Amino acid sequence: MYAVIQVNSQQYKIAEGDDILVPQLEEDVGKAVTLYDVLLFSDGQETKIGQPHLKDVKVTAEVLEHLKGKKTVSFKYRRRKNSACKKGQRQLLTRLKIKKIAVR
Repeated sequence: MYAVIQVNSQQYKIAEGDDILVPQLEEDVGKAVTLYDVLLFSDGQETKIGQPHLKDVKVTAEVLEHLKGKKTVSFKYRRRKNSACKKGQRQLLTRLKIKKIAVR
């Protein structure tokens, strides 16, 4: 059994028991989160595809931790202009543990 969900305009293929990293959510660590933006659901025999979302499927997950991702560096160099700009950024992430994929 698996599903494709959408969290903050990013899509993830999940199954029960998976850990995923999503852009930071506002929920506290240890709290349960219900995700209703399910795009596709398959139980091995039947596949449901949303138009754009499925109304009768929901995903329950638990917030494990909030963390920062790897640093990404942007370096812009202009030759013969005595100009260089180096910027770094770390994305704020939330680790979710998928508890249950439920069909209502």
